[in-house]
Amino acid sequence: AQAIVESGGGSVQAGGSLRLSCAASGYTRSRRCMGWFRQAPGKGREGVAVIHTRGGSTYYADSVKGRFTAAQIEANYTVYLQMNSLKPEDTAMYYCAAEDRYDCYLNWNVLSWGDWGQGTQVSVSS
Repeated sequence: AQAIVESGGGSVQAGGSLRLSCAASGYTRSRRCMGWFRQAPGKGREGVAVIHTRGGSTYYADSVKGRFTAAQIEANYTVYLQMNSLKPEDTAMYYCAAEDRYDCYLNWNVLSWGDWGQGTQVSVSS
């Protein structure tokens, strides 16, 4: 069975760093896109970063540009999210997702993404 599992969340002070990992298993081939999304309490789920796995191009939300870096290891369908200079407003549940639509790197609507992990909590204190 296909599964996506996130790890690496935790609690840090503002200005600190965390690295999230996402492992996809059970896939016969990688999905065209792997994405990181987050959902803060009382808010909707939003896209943070997307990796186009066919070449490794990365795309970021304006709120995290220059602070977060997404990367992939193609051999084992693993992606990472390095988060630096964390702010209290980065506090959220972070989800990894996979999608094979041709426009996945452009369409960050959560309803357009098919496979999701269970999420990992990131808490940033001031």
